[in-house]
Amino acid sequence: MKIEIYISTDIEADGPIPGPHSMLSIGSAAYTADKQLISTFTANLETLPGAEGHPKTMSWWSEQPDAWAACRANAHPPGEVMQSYYSWLVGLPGKPIFVGYPATYDFMFVYWYLMHFVGDSPFKHSALDIRSYAMAYLKQNYSDSGKDDLPAAWLGNLTLAHVALDDAIQQGELFCNLLQANLKR
Repeated sequence: MKIEIYISTDIEADGPIPGPHSMLSIGSAAYTADKQLISTFTANLETLPGAEGHPKTMSWWSEQPDAWAACRANAHPPGEVMQSYYSWLVGLPGKPIFVGYPATYDFMFVYWYLMHFVGDSPFKHSALDIRSYAMAYLKQNYSDSGKDDLPAAWLGNLTLAHVALDDAIQQGELFCNLLQANLKR
């Protein structure tokens, strides 16, 4: 049986859904259950033909000039990026498990882009949401399980900068801390 490799992933986008809007940047950090960072992947993507930024999202981006500059530098065609990402995922020494915060948003873009540009997803149809996992572990409501409600020991230096790889690494550390706490229970 292959070991599970937890792929903490963060994306940046110019709107709420893929297709009419584009994924601008992807960052993934591959962790083992014992919190070993074994590999990373990051790339900026060119926008989709005919897609455009959503006004609300673009207004938010206008307040994040450093993060905007970071996700627009050295952008590559989406098909090229997703093929490289797919190759990276299948080359990992275990079964890739998608992890996100929030998983629904990041996974929606990653899955759509993988299926559209590669035709396959090593994640199949599933993703693990850190906040939902914390909710179950802490035995509390979802609304009481945000980052501000989590034990400080899990958070480390969690200061999200909206730079995909940096955020993926920090969220991966949070997930591994939560996973270890659960496994020790």
